[in-house]
Amino acid sequence: MKTFKLENEPKIKSGFKTPENYFDDFSEKVLQQLNEKEVKVIPFYKRKKTLWTAAAAVVGFALLIPVINNYRANSTDLDEATLENYLSYHSNISQYDLIQKLDDSDIEKLGNDVTLEDETLEDILATSPNIEHLISEQN
Repeated sequence: MKTFKLENEPKIKSGFKTPENYFDDFSEKVLQQLNEKEVKVIPFYKRKKTLWTAAAAVVGFALLIPVINNYRANSTDLDEATLENYLSYHSNISQYDLIQKLDDSDIEKLGNDVTLEDETLEDILATSPNIEHLISEQN
């Protein structure tokens, strides 16, 4: 690699030049320009409009928060009775469709043993017209 010597290389001249005596009266020119600028005054009545608008926006949002919370709470919650009625009256849903939709937590809940008294079991079997169907589902 070739050695580079800064002192021996030709210098590039800058394309910018300052006029003569430019910095002698520079501070005076700047001070004159600063004194000529006018300060913009905002009248108080215009400021009142922005304050009233901001206050109205805050009150509006404060009134909308309970309405939005109530809407979200009512729209997402299903009670158990509604869900049970829907499933019982729609006969096109089979038990296999329901099994496919269960997740792990639902399966764990179903795994808990449900104890039935003998009398309750006898009443269910006595009042059910399709005992054969109930027995075949258990197997």
